[in-house]
Amino acid sequence: MATFTYRAYDANGGNADGQIETLSLEIAKKQLQDKQLMVVEITEDGVVSGSIQLLTRRRVSAKEIEYLTGELSLLLNSGVTIDRGLGIIRRNSTSAPQAKLVANLHDAIRRGESLSDAMATEEIFNPLYINLVKLGEASGTLPRVFARLSEDIKFQSELKSKITQALIYPAVIFSVCILCVVFVFNYIVPQMSGLFEGMPEIPFYTAALLELSDWMIKYQWFLLLGIIAIIAAIVSATKNPVGRAYLDSIITRLPVLDKLFILIERIRFNTAIAMMLESGILINRCLEMALGSVKNQKLRQGLTAAKERVKKGDTLTAALRTSPLYNDFAISLIEVGEESGALGPVFSEISGRSRREFESWVDRMTSLLEPLLILVMGGIVGGVVVVMLLSIVSVNEVGF
Repeated sequence: MATFTYRAYDANGGNADGQIETLSLEIAKKQLQDKQLMVVEITEDGVVSGSIQLLTRRRVSAKEIEYLTGELSLLLNSGVTIDRGLGIIRRNSTSAPQAKLVANLHDAIRRGESLSDAMATEEIFNPLYINLVKLGEASGTLPRVFARLSEDIKFQSELKSKITQALIYPAVIFSVCILCVVFVFNYIVPQMSGLFEGMPEIPFYTAALLELSDWMIKYQWFLLLGIIAIIAAIVSATKNPVGRAYLDSIITRLPVLDKLFILIERIRFNTAIAMMLESGILINRCLEMALGSVKNQKLRQGLTAAKERVKKGDTLTAALRTSPLYNDFAISLIEVGEESGALGPVFSEISGRSRREFESWVDRMTSLLEPLLILVMGGIVGGVVVVMLLSIVSVNEVGF
Protein backbone atom coordinates (compact mmCIF):
# COMPACT_ATOMS: atom_id res chain seq x y z
CA MET A 1 0.00 0.00 0.00
CA ALA A 2 1.25 3.48 -0.86
CA THR A 3 0.20 6.79 0.65
CA PHE A 4 -0.84 9.59 -1.70
CA THR A 5 -1.32 13.23 -0.71
CA TYR A 6 -3.81 15.13 -2.83
CA ARG A 7 -5.24 18.60 -3.33
CA ALA A 8 -8.77 18.65 -4.68
CA TYR A 9 -12.10 20.50 -4.79
CA ASP A 10 -15.51 19.03 -4.07
CA ALA A 11 -18.68 19.53 -6.12
CA ASN A 12 -19.42 22.82 -4.30
CA GLY A 13 -15.97 24.25 -5.00
CA GLY A 14 -14.69 23.77 -1.46
CA ASN A 15 -11.20 22.52 -0.56
CA ALA A 16 -10.97 18.76 -0.08
CA ASP A 17 -7.29 18.15 0.59
CA GLY A 18 -6.10 15.00 2.30
CA GLN A 19 -4.39 11.64 1.95
CA ILE A 20 -5.41 8.26 0.61
CA GLU A 21 -3.79 4.85 0.90
CA THR A 22 -4.07 2.51 -2.08
CA LEU A 23 -2.04 0.28 -4.38
CA SER A 24 -1.23 2.67 -7.22
CA LEU A 25 -1.57 6.21 -8.49
CA GLU A 26 -4.22 5.28 -11.05
CA ILE A 27 -6.36 3.57 -8.42
CA ALA A 28 -6.00 6.61 -6.15
CA LYS A 29 -7.22 8.91 -8.94
CA LYS A 30 -10.13 6.59 -9.70
CA GLN A 31 -11.20 6.48 -6.05
CA LEU A 32 -11.07 10.27 -5.77
CA GLN A 33 -13.11 10.65 -8.96
CA ASP A 34 -15.69 8.24 -7.55
CA LYS A 35 -16.01 10.61 -4.60
CA GLN A 36 -16.78 13.42 -7.09
CA LEU A 37 -13.56 15.26 -6.28
CA MET A 38 -11.68 17.35 -8.85
CA VAL A 39 -8.00 16.54 -8.28
CA VAL A 40 -5.58 19.46 -8.72
CA GLU A 41 -2.44 17.73 -7.47
CA ILE A 42 -1.58 14.27 -6.23
CA THR A 43 1.77 13.07 -4.90
CA GLU A 44 3.40 9.86 -3.82
CA ASP A 45 6.23 10.31 -1.31
CA GLY A 46 6.58 13.97 -2.35
CA VAL A 47 6.85 13.29 -6.14
CA VAL A 48 4.29 15.35 -8.05
CA SER A 49 2.60 13.55 -10.91
CA GLY A 50 1.81 14.98 -14.28
CA SER A 51 2.62 18.37 -15.75
CA ILE A 52 1.66 20.16 -12.55
CA GLN A 53 5.16 19.39 -11.22
CA LEU A 54 6.63 22.43 -12.94
CA LEU A 55 4.17 24.74 -11.18
CA THR A 56 4.42 23.19 -7.70
CA ARG A 57 6.48 24.64 -4.86
CA ARG A 58 9.21 22.24 -3.81
CA ARG A 59 10.40 23.83 -0.58
CA VAL A 60 8.73 24.00 2.80
CA SER A 61 7.83 27.57 3.71
CA ALA A 62 8.63 29.32 6.99
CA LYS A 63 4.89 29.40 7.76
CA GLU A 64 4.73 25.63 7.43
CA ILE A 65 7.74 25.18 9.72
CA GLU A 66 6.04 27.50 12.23
CA TYR A 67 2.86 25.42 11.94
CA LEU A 68 4.77 22.15 12.40
CA THR A 69 6.64 23.47 15.43
CA GLY A 70 3.55 24.95 17.07
CA GLU A 71 1.48 21.81 16.48
CA LEU A 72 4.21 19.58 17.91
CA SER A 73 4.34 21.79 21.03
CA LEU A 74 0.55 21.60 21.43
CA LEU A 75 0.33 17.86 20.85
CA LEU A 76 3.27 16.98 23.09
CA ASN A 77 1.87 19.19 25.86
CA SER A 78 -1.38 17.23 25.54
CA GLY A 79 0.44 13.95 26.13
CA VAL A 80 0.50 12.76 22.52
CA THR A 81 3.63 10.82 21.54
CA ILE A 82 5.94 12.17 18.83
CA ASP A 83 5.10 9.26 16.52
CA ARG A 84 1.35 9.83 16.79
CA GLY A 85 1.71 13.62 16.69
CA LEU A 86 3.63 13.51 13.41
CA GLY A 87 0.98 11.17 12.02
CA ILE A 88 -1.75 13.67 12.89
CA ILE A 89 0.18 16.57 11.35
CA ARG A 90 0.91 14.49 8.27
CA ARG A 91 -2.80 13.88 7.65
CA ASN A 92 -3.48 17.62 7.90
CA SER A 93 -0.60 18.79 5.70
CA THR A 94 -1.60 21.57 3.32
CA SER A 95 1.11 21.15 0.67
CA ALA A 96 3.17 18.41 -0.96
CA PRO A 97 6.53 19.66 0.42
CA GLN A 98 5.13 19.81 3.95
CA ALA A 99 3.58 16.35 3.59
CA LYS A 100 6.88 14.94 2.35
CA LEU A 101 8.83 16.53 5.22
CA VAL A 102 6.47 15.26 7.91
CA ALA A 103 6.34 11.84 6.25
CA ASN A 104 10.14 11.62 6.30
CA LEU A 105 10.25 12.57 9.99
CA HIS A 106 7.43 10.15 10.80
CA ASP A 107 9.13 7.26 8.99
CA ALA A 108 12.45 7.99 10.70
CA ILE A 109 10.79 7.96 14.15
CA ARG A 110 9.12 4.64 13.36
CA ARG A 111 12.53 3.22 12.39
CA GLY A 112 13.81 4.09 15.86
CA GLU A 113 15.72 7.30 15.09
CA SER A 114 15.53 10.32 17.36
CA LEU A 115 13.61 13.37 16.16
CA SER A 116 16.75 15.54 16.20
CA ASP A 117 18.65 13.02 14.05
CA ALA A 118 15.74 12.86 11.62
CA MET A 119 15.63 16.67 11.40
CA ALA A 120 19.39 16.81 10.83
CA THR A 121 18.90 15.07 7.48
CA GLU A 122 16.50 17.82 6.31
CA GLU A 123 18.04 21.04 4.96
CA ILE A 124 15.13 23.16 6.15
CA PHE A 125 16.12 22.91 9.84
CA ASN A 126 19.07 25.05 10.93
CA PRO A 127 21.70 23.82 13.44
CA LEU A 128 20.23 25.94 16.27
CA TYR A 129 16.81 24.33 15.80
CA ILE A 130 18.28 20.82 15.72
CA ASN A 131 20.50 21.37 18.76
CA LEU A 132 17.62 22.71 20.83
CA VAL A 133 15.47 19.72 19.87
CA LYS A 134 18.33 17.39 20.82
CA LEU A 135 18.63 19.16 24.17
CA GLY A 136 14.86 18.89 24.70
CA GLU A 137 15.01 15.16 24.00
CA ALA A 138 17.83 14.69 26.50
CA SER A 139 16.16 16.78 29.23
CA GLY A 140 12.56 15.74 28.59
CA THR A 141 11.47 19.31 27.84
CA LEU A 142 10.55 18.95 24.17
CA PRO A 143 7.11 20.62 24.52
CA ARG A 144 8.71 23.72 26.05
CA VAL A 145 11.50 23.74 23.44
CA PHE A 146 8.99 23.56 20.58
CA ALA A 147 6.93 26.34 22.18
CA ARG A 148 10.01 28.60 22.29
CA LEU A 149 11.02 27.69 18.75
CA SER A 150 7.49 28.39 17.51
CA GLU A 151 7.53 31.84 19.11
CA ASP A 152 10.95 32.59 17.62
CA ILE A 153 9.96 31.47 14.11
CA LYS A 154 6.77 33.54 14.35
CA PHE A 155 8.79 36.58 15.41
CA GLN A 156 11.29 36.09 12.58
CA SER A 157 8.37 35.93 10.15
CA GLU A 158 6.83 39.08 11.63
CA LEU A 159 10.21 40.81 11.47
CA LYS A 160 10.54 40.00 7.77
CA SER A 161 6.96 41.13 7.20
CA LYS A 162 7.55 44.45 8.97
CA ILE A 163 10.65 45.13 6.86
CA THR A 164 8.73 44.30 3.67
CA GLN A 165 5.79 46.50 4.65
CA ALA A 166 8.13 49.36 5.51
CA LEU A 167 9.64 49.17 2.02
CA ILE A 168 6.51 48.60 -0.06
CA TYR A 169 5.00 52.10 0.13
CA PRO A 170 8.26 53.99 -0.59
CA ALA A 171 8.97 51.55 -3.44
CA VAL A 172 5.53 52.19 -4.95
CA ILE A 173 5.93 55.98 -4.71
CA PHE A 174 9.42 55.79 -6.21
CA SER A 175 8.20 53.56 -9.07
CA VAL A 176 5.35 55.96 -9.85
CA CYS A 177 7.83 58.83 -9.88
CA ILE A 178 10.10 57.01 -12.33
CA LEU A 179 7.19 56.11 -14.61
CA CYS A 180 5.98 59.72 -14.64
CA VAL A 181 9.44 61.00 -15.57
CA VAL A 182 9.80 58.38 -18.32
CA PHE A 183 6.36 59.27 -19.71
CA VAL A 184 7.09 63.00 -19.72
CA PHE A 185 10.48 62.69 -21.41
CA ASN A 186 9.34 60.09 -23.95
CA TYR A 187 5.97 61.52 -25.01
CA ILE A 188 5.22 65.01 -23.68
CA VAL A 189 8.53 66.80 -24.24
CA PRO A 190 9.12 65.38 -27.79
CA GLN A 191 5.66 66.61 -28.85
CA MET A 192 6.47 70.03 -27.43
CA SER A 193 9.81 70.23 -29.25
CA GLY A 194 8.02 71.05 -32.54
CA LEU A 195 7.11 74.46 -31.12
CA PHE A 196 10.76 75.49 -31.12
CA GLU A 197 11.74 74.40 -34.64
CA GLY A 198 13.14 77.28 -36.68
CA MET A 199 13.63 79.55 -33.66
CA PRO A 200 17.03 81.31 -33.69
CA GLU A 201 17.33 81.19 -29.92
CA ILE A 202 15.49 79.38 -27.14
CA PRO A 203 15.75 79.79 -23.36
CA PHE A 204 18.54 77.77 -21.70
CA TYR A 205 16.09 75.83 -19.51
CA THR A 206 14.13 74.81 -22.61
CA ALA A 207 17.33 73.69 -24.34
CA ALA A 208 18.33 71.69 -21.25
CA LEU A 209 14.90 70.03 -21.10
CA LEU A 210 14.99 69.08 -24.78
CA GLU A 211 18.55 67.75 -24.55
CA LEU A 212 17.65 65.70 -21.49
CA SER A 213 14.63 64.28 -23.32
CA ASP A 214 16.79 63.38 -26.35
CA TRP A 215 19.32 61.70 -24.05
CA MET A 216 16.59 59.70 -22.33
CA ILE A 217 15.13 58.51 -25.63
CA LYS A 218 18.54 57.45 -26.97
CA TYR A 219 20.07 55.89 -23.89
CA GLN A 220 17.22 54.88 -21.55
CA TRP A 221 17.41 51.22 -22.58
CA PHE A 222 21.16 51.20 -21.92
CA LEU A 223 20.41 52.81 -18.56
CA LEU A 224 17.86 50.09 -17.81
CA LEU A 225 20.32 47.36 -18.82
CA GLY A 226 22.95 48.97 -16.62
CA ILE A 227 20.60 48.95 -13.62
CA ILE A 228 19.72 45.30 -14.28
CA ALA A 229 23.43 44.45 -14.56
CA ILE A 230 24.15 46.18 -11.24
CA ILE A 231 21.32 44.29 -9.53
CA ALA A 232 22.52 41.00 -11.05
CA ALA A 233 26.08 41.74 -9.88
CA ILE A 234 24.86 42.42 -6.33
CA VAL A 235 22.81 39.21 -6.29
CA SER A 236 25.79 37.28 -7.63
CA ALA A 237 28.07 38.86 -5.02
CA THR A 238 25.78 37.72 -2.21
CA LYS A 239 26.36 34.11 -3.31
CA ASN A 240 30.14 34.52 -3.27
CA PRO A 241 31.88 34.55 0.15
CA VAL A 242 34.30 37.33 -0.84
CA GLY A 243 31.57 39.45 -2.44
CA ARG A 244 29.23 38.81 0.47
CA ALA A 245 31.88 39.96 2.96
CA TYR A 246 32.48 43.13 0.93
CA LEU A 247 28.75 43.92 0.73
CA ASP A 248 28.33 43.28 4.46
CA SER A 249 31.15 45.70 5.25
CA ILE A 250 29.43 48.35 3.09
CA ILE A 251 26.06 47.74 4.77
CA THR A 252 27.49 48.40 8.24
CA ARG A 253 28.77 51.79 7.04
CA LEU A 254 25.63 53.02 5.28
CA PRO A 255 24.25 56.17 6.89
CA VAL A 256 20.88 55.74 8.61
CA LEU A 257 20.41 52.16 7.35
CA ASP A 258 23.37 50.81 9.32
CA LYS A 259 21.38 51.14 12.53
CA LEU A 260 18.51 49.14 11.04
CA PHE A 261 20.74 46.24 9.97
CA ILE A 262 22.56 46.19 13.32
CA LEU A 263 19.22 46.16 15.16
CA ILE A 264 18.00 43.19 13.11
CA GLU A 265 21.19 41.21 13.79
CA ARG A 266 21.06 42.14 17.49
CA ILE A 267 17.52 40.81 17.76
CA ARG A 268 18.42 37.54 16.04
CA PHE A 269 21.59 36.93 18.05
CA ASN A 270 20.20 37.81 21.48
CA THR A 271 16.96 35.88 20.93
CA ALA A 272 18.96 32.77 20.03
CA ILE A 273 21.24 33.11 23.08
CA ALA A 274 18.28 33.72 25.42
CA MET A 275 16.51 30.57 24.17
CA MET A 276 19.61 28.45 24.64
CA LEU A 277 20.48 29.82 28.07
CA GLU A 278 16.92 29.12 29.25
CA SER A 279 17.39 25.56 27.97
CA GLY A 280 20.50 25.09 30.12
CA ILE A 281 23.26 25.40 27.51
CA LEU A 282 26.60 26.88 28.65
CA ILE A 283 27.38 30.40 27.46
CA ASN A 284 30.41 29.51 25.31
CA ARG A 285 28.33 26.89 23.52
CA CYS A 286 25.48 29.41 23.18
CA LEU A 287 27.81 31.89 21.48
CA GLU A 288 29.00 29.25 19.05
CA MET A 289 25.52 28.07 18.11
CA ALA A 290 24.00 31.57 17.93
CA LEU A 291 26.58 32.69 15.36
CA GLY A 292 24.53 30.89 12.69
CA SER A 293 21.66 33.32 13.25
CA VAL A 294 23.85 36.33 12.31
CA LYS A 295 23.74 36.92 8.53
CA ASN A 296 26.21 39.81 8.28
CA GLN A 297 29.72 38.35 7.91
CA LYS A 298 31.53 41.36 9.34
CA LEU A 299 29.43 41.28 12.51
CA ARG A 300 29.78 37.50 12.67
CA GLN A 301 33.58 37.78 12.51
CA GLY A 302 33.55 40.15 15.49
CA LEU A 303 31.29 37.79 17.45
CA THR A 304 33.51 34.84 16.53
CA ALA A 305 36.49 36.70 18.01
CA ALA A 306 34.41 37.39 21.13
CA LYS A 307 33.56 33.68 21.41
CA GLU A 308 37.28 32.78 21.22
CA ARG A 309 38.08 35.30 23.95
CA VAL A 310 35.43 33.75 26.21
CA LYS A 311 36.95 30.31 25.57
CA LYS A 312 40.35 31.64 26.64
CA GLY A 313 38.93 32.87 29.94
CA ASP A 314 37.90 36.48 29.28
CA THR A 315 34.66 37.69 30.76
CA LEU A 316 31.62 37.86 28.46
CA THR A 317 31.34 41.59 29.14
CA ALA A 318 34.89 42.28 27.98
CA ALA A 319 34.52 40.03 24.93
CA LEU A 320 31.29 41.64 23.68
CA ARG A 321 32.25 45.23 24.48
CA THR A 322 33.93 45.74 21.09
CA SER A 323 30.97 44.36 19.07
CA PRO A 324 28.74 46.93 17.31
CA LEU A 325 25.75 44.80 18.35
CA TYR A 326 26.02 46.03 21.94
CA ASN A 327 25.84 49.60 23.18
CA ASP A 328 26.99 50.76 26.61
CA PHE A 329 23.61 50.10 28.21
CA ALA A 330 23.45 46.52 26.89
CA ILE A 331 27.02 45.89 28.06
CA SER A 332 26.13 47.12 31.55
CA LEU A 333 23.15 44.74 31.61
CA ILE A 334 25.38 41.82 30.57
CA GLU A 335 27.88 42.75 33.26
CA VAL A 336 25.16 42.68 35.93
CA GLY A 337 23.83 39.38 34.59
CA GLU A 338 27.29 37.87 34.55
CA GLU A 339 27.90 38.84 38.17
CA SER A 340 24.49 37.55 39.31
CA GLY A 341 24.59 34.39 37.19
CA ALA A 342 21.27 35.26 35.49
CA LEU A 343 22.30 35.88 31.88
CA GLY A 344 19.14 34.39 30.35
CA PRO A 345 16.79 37.18 31.47
CA VAL A 346 19.43 39.75 30.51
CA PHE A 347 19.64 38.59 26.90
CA SER A 348 15.82 38.35 26.77
CA GLU A 349 15.64 41.96 27.97
CA ILE A 350 18.18 43.10 25.36
CA SER A 351 16.22 41.26 22.65
CA GLY A 352 12.91 42.77 23.82
CA ARG A 353 14.32 46.30 23.95
CA SER A 354 15.83 45.85 20.49
CA ARG A 355 12.49 44.69 19.10
CA ARG A 356 10.71 47.74 20.47
CA GLU A 357 13.48 50.00 19.17
CA PHE A 358 13.26 48.38 15.74
CA GLU A 359 9.49 48.85 15.54
CA SER A 360 9.84 52.48 16.61
CA TRP A 361 12.60 53.05 14.04
CA VAL A 362 10.53 51.52 11.23
CA ASP A 363 7.49 53.65 12.17
CA ARG A 364 9.57 56.83 12.23
CA MET A 365 11.32 56.12 8.94
CA THR A 366 8.08 55.15 7.20
CA SER A 367 6.40 58.34 8.42
CA LEU A 368 9.38 60.35 7.18
CA LEU A 369 9.82 58.61 3.83
CA GLU A 370 6.21 58.95 2.72
CA PRO A 371 6.07 62.77 2.55
CA LEU A 372 9.72 62.96 1.46
CA LEU A 373 9.19 60.72 -1.57
CA ILE A 374 5.95 62.49 -2.46
CA LEU A 375 7.83 65.81 -2.28
CA VAL A 376 10.63 64.48 -4.49
CA MET A 377 8.14 63.10 -7.02
CA GLY A 378 6.18 66.35 -7.01
CA GLY A 379 9.39 68.34 -7.36
CA ILE A 380 10.61 66.37 -10.37
CA VAL A 381 7.31 66.20 -12.23
CA GLY A 382 6.31 69.72 -11.19
CA GLY A 383 9.70 71.10 -12.25
CA VAL A 384 9.33 69.58 -15.70
CA VAL A 385 5.79 71.00 -16.02
CA VAL A 386 6.95 74.48 -14.96
CA VAL A 387 9.80 74.41 -17.50
CA MET A 388 7.35 73.33 -20.20
CA LEU A 389 4.95 76.15 -19.35
CA LEU A 390 7.74 78.73 -19.28
CA SER A 391 8.96 77.47 -22.64
CA ILE A 392 5.48 77.77 -24.17
CA VAL A 393 5.12 81.25 -22.70
CA SER A 394 8.46 82.30 -24.16
CA VAL A 395 7.39 81.09 -27.61
CA ASN A 396 4.14 83.03 -27.53
CA GLU A 397 5.72 85.99 -25.78
CA VAL A 398 2.94 86.05 -23.20
CA GLY A 399 3.58 87.93 -19.97
CA PHE A 400 2.10 87.03 -16.61
